[in-house]
Amino acid sequence: MADRKQFSGVTKIDPELARILQEAAGRAVTDDELREQRISFAFGNSLNSQRITKESVRSASKRVRLISTAR
Repeated sequence: MADRKQFSGVTKIDPELARILQEAAGRAVTDDELREQRISFAFGNSLNSQRITKESVRSASKRVRLISTAR
């Protein structure tokens, strides 16, 4: 993979960042946080449509459900 210029001068990780990442690694994601991540993902992939807002995605997420076919 190509080297990224933004990381070429970084030689060690910021201790505060390392601490935050360590805390996050041991924490479970709540259902509400996961729902908001999905809403944010769907909104981010809306291709800058003027008709789609984050609130409209949130509203649709309460109505639309996927059906699992796994057995």
